[in-house]
Amino acid sequence: MTEVTAPPPPVAEALPLDLETMRETARRLLAPDAELPTTEELETLTLLLRGHMMLLIPAVEDAARPLPEDDVPRACALACVGEARMRLGLEPGRTLPAGIAHAQRLSRSVNALCDHVVNLDGVHR
Repeated sequence: MTEVTAPPPPVAEALPLDLETMRETARRLLAPDAELPTTEELETLTLLLRGHMMLLIPAVEDAARPLPEDDVPRACALACVGEARMRLGLEPGRTLPAGIAHAQRLSRSVNALCDHVVNLDGVHR
């Protein structure tokens, strides 16, 4: 007997994205009055930001996919995805200031990806 299974749903439908929490994590390093994190806090924040990006990238791609190829918001979203993927491939520097700068760049990508999810999907999750 052959078992038939449905294909998995797109990531954006499979995982509810907590954009508020993702943005809050990003603000931790970008707020004008942000306190400098300890080395341990920075490591945790960096891992959180990377995890957020790993969830957001496929969600943005899923939201952009149905749009026409010459659509400007689609092109902007996919450019943001490309930059986010590049940032995921970078290693933080060995000093605390270099690690903070790296995490701030990840934070900016998280914010931009959240914006694209909202703008392309039209739904705040």
